[in-house]
Amino acid sequence: MSESGSSQQSRSLFQRRENQAPETSGGYGTSVIDRDDRRTVGEALLEDPRISCRSVNVWYDKTHAIQNVTLDMGCNQVLAMIGPSGCGKSTFLRCLNRMNDTIAACRVDGQILLDDMDILGPQVDVVSLRARVGMVFQKPNPFPKSIYDNVAYGPRIHGLVRGRMEEDELVESSLIKAGLWHEVKDRLDSPGTGLSGGQQQRLCIARAIAVSPEVILMDEPCSALDPIATAKVEELIDELRTQFTIVIVTHSMQQAARISQRTAFFHLGELIEVGETEQIFTMPSHPLTEDYITGRFG
Repeated sequence: MSESGSSQQSRSLFQRRENQAPETSGGYGTSVIDRDDRRTVGEALLEDPRISCRSVNVWYDKTHAIQNVTLDMGCNQVLAMIGPSGCGKSTFLRCLNRMNDTIAACRVDGQILLDDMDILGPQVDVVSLRARVGMVFQKPNPFPKSIYDNVAYGPRIHGLVRGRMEEDELVESSLIKAGLWHEVKDRLDSPGTGLSGGQQQRLCIARAIAVSPEVILMDEPCSALDPIATAKVEELIDELRTQFTIVIVTHSMQQAARISQRTAFFHLGELIEVGETEQIFTMPSHPLTEDYITGRFG
């Protein structure tokens, strides 16, 4: 998707929302839902999901950070999770590859199925899980190694390559998929930390896809990038969804409108509404969703 095409799509979605005539006292939506009704509105379940979350709860000591969230992520789709700061988006995202295990005070319960495997089960090998469910963080974090070794590191430790020729091919293909190959092919021995911010983030994406994951998690991957680098990463995300399931946390509603097929709105640790992205931005069903996307809070 081109940058201009992305911008036109975003403007189109927001323009339709602004021009939508209120049909009921519920505002842009067609149903009258009480603002205090915290039950999830919309289509949280899918017929053939890649990840299925059922009644997921997260506590930090006595703080109930995520409350009874049920949500499916579809194959070859981008799911954008939006909501105000502190609403639980990133906490929920980290549940999907058990990154919350690194926090001693954190406790997670419920069921999260990757295909047919409950990833919260005690028998799960977390290292193998994180190869299947990769993560790209808010701030680019390349290893203090060469560009080549940044990409090759994961396949090496997981035993995915045999010999230098296979490794070379995998590094090249991963950098091509990340849209970075032509920019770095002549300096693969240079430090990854020497790249620009946008290039570092694409290097981290190449590192994530080098181990052939099924799902890629992205926690505000463009928040530290300039508009040009952001456009490149967004275009990359749109290309990658043909091969992977992608779940992204973003504070930018325009970004969610540009790159996602489904959007989930979180508020105070609860999943308020989920549905097709165009529906969420043009005709939200819950008053809280409408208030957030129209800028009444956030």
